[in-house]
Amino acid sequence: MARKKDEYYYDTFVELVEHSCKAADLLNKIMNNFKADELVKKVEEMHSIEHAGDEARHVMTKKLVKEFITPIEREDIMALANTIDNVTDAIEDVALRMYMFNVTNIRPYALKMTEVIVKCCDSLKVALGELHNFRKSKTLHELIVDVNHLEEDGDKLYTEAMRDLYVNCNDFKEVAAWESTFHFLEKCCDACEDVANAIEDVIMKNS
Repeated sequence: MARKKDEYYYDTFVELVEHSCKAADLLNKIMNNFKADELVKKVEEMHSIEHAGDEARHVMTKKLVKEFITPIEREDIMALANTIDNVTDAIEDVALRMYMFNVTNIRPYALKMTEVIVKCCDSLKVALGELHNFRKSKTLHELIVDVNHLEEDGDKLYTEAMRDLYVNCNDFKEVAAWESTFHFLEKCCDACEDVANAIEDVIMKNS
């Protein structure tokens, strides 16, 4: 019985990050096949993914409240679930900013940053799939490091994206729109690193 309870929480972490992966994939499709007139529909689709993630987290929270024994401390379960949820929220925020600021074209650095976000989410999914076996896993540490490196790549791209924007764009509306959008793309990378750090905290506290 205890084993099933342990599996439930670890499986839920994977379920939550799958919503992040779906959101990242959708954002990647928006960027690479951009159609301004379809953006409002894509925002609605993105919100459905984010809402499904919220629902899964709420179900887990209700179960957690009733549990007497948990595989790791309940505070750590909630902290990890919340950081994963923040990734999905951050990705949704990018799509919302694009809609709010009436983005009409995609800048090359946005494609590169979105690619990093997809890679981060994919690495987190593999890492969270390994978390149940954190004491014996031979790959978990490398996956955490991989996300850290990807976040650094995101930071570098953000710096270059902002410079390119201010050097090569003279439309103040486009500058304002992309300044905000690039900022939220960078926040997605930060949110992914927060999950990696939360996973590392769980390992350290329970090893």
